[in-house]
Amino acid sequence: MSTAADLAVATGLTHTRERPASTQNGFAMLFLLLLLFAAIIADFGWLAATAKNGNGALPGLLLVVLIVSFLFVLVGFYLLQPNQAAAILLFGDYKGTDRKHGLRWRLPWLSRTKISTRIHNITSERVKVNDLRGNPIEIATNVVWRVTDTAQALFDVANYMKFVEIQIESAVRTIAGKYPYDDIEHKEVTLRGDAEVVSGELERELQERVSRAGITIDECRLTHLAYSAEIAQAMLRRQQAEAVIAARQKIVIGAVSMVENALQLLSEKNVVDLDDERKAAMVSNLMVVLCSERDTQPIVNTGTLYQ
Repeated sequence: MSTAADLAVATGLTHTRERPASTQNGFAMLFLLLLLFAAIIADFGWLAATAKNGNGALPGLLLVVLIVSFLFVLVGFYLLQPNQAAAILLFGDYKGTDRKHGLRWRLPWLSRTKISTRIHNITSERVKVNDLRGNPIEIATNVVWRVTDTAQALFDVANYMKFVEIQIESAVRTIAGKYPYDDIEHKEVTLRGDAEVVSGELERELQERVSRAGITIDECRLTHLAYSAEIAQAMLRRQQAEAVIAARQKIVIGAVSMVENALQLLSEKNVVDLDDERKAAMVSNLMVVLCSERDTQPIVNTGTLYQ
C-alpha cells in the first residue's frame, strides 16, 4: 500500500510548510525614508547654488541617486493588522510568512499575499442524509476554525475557504451515517441522545480532513437535527408508540411489586386469611386499580366471593 508521501511524489504534489519571512520593521525604514527626503531637499539647494557656476554635475548625479533610493524604500512598505499574516514570494517562490503586525517593509521585488489568521465561524446548510438505520434525516453543524499554517492554506489547496465548506459537508454525511437518529432503549450512541459524543467525533473527523490545508478546528457542534419531512409524522407516531410501551412496562412492573408487597403484609399481620382464589381476585382488582388510566369506581360486595 502506498503512503501519502509516495502518492504526493507520484502526482507531483508538494506540501509547503510555513516558515518566518525575512522582513524589516517599517518604522526603522520610515526613519530612513525621512532622512532620504531631507537629503533630497538639501541636494536641491546644493544643485541650485552650483548650477550658476557650471559645477552642477555632482549634485545632479547625487540627486538622481537619492530619488531612486527614496522610491526604492517607499514601495517596500505594507501594513499588517493583528491576526493577519503575509506570505512573501519571490517571482512565485515562497520565501516565508510575516506575522508581525504593524508597519512592515520588504524588498520591492518581493510580492506579498495577505491571509487572515482570525477565528472563522461557519454554520453549514441543512444536509439530508440517511442515518445508520437508513432513515432520512436533516442535519446541520456549526464549526469554529482558523488558519494555523498560512503556507499550506495558500499553496496546498486552490481555495481554502471553499475547501473547508466542502469538507464540513462531507464530514457531516460520514458521521451521520455511523449512528442512528434515536434509540428508545438507550443501548447505543444516537445522534439525538448523545450530541456531545457525536460532536466530538465530527470534530475529529473534520480535523483530519482539513489538516492538509493548514486549518485547525476549535469547536464543532450540531445546530439542527430532525427527521426529513416525508417521514417526520410517521416517526413521531413511532416514537409516541415506543414511549407508551416503555411507560406501560414500567407501570406493570411497579404494580406487580406493589401487589406482591400488599399480599405479603396482609399475610404477615394476619389481617385476613386468603385462599388462592381470593388472592387471585385481589390481584386482579389491584392490577386494575394500579394500571388503569381512569379513576376506578369501588364496588361494595355485600355477599361472598362464591355467591
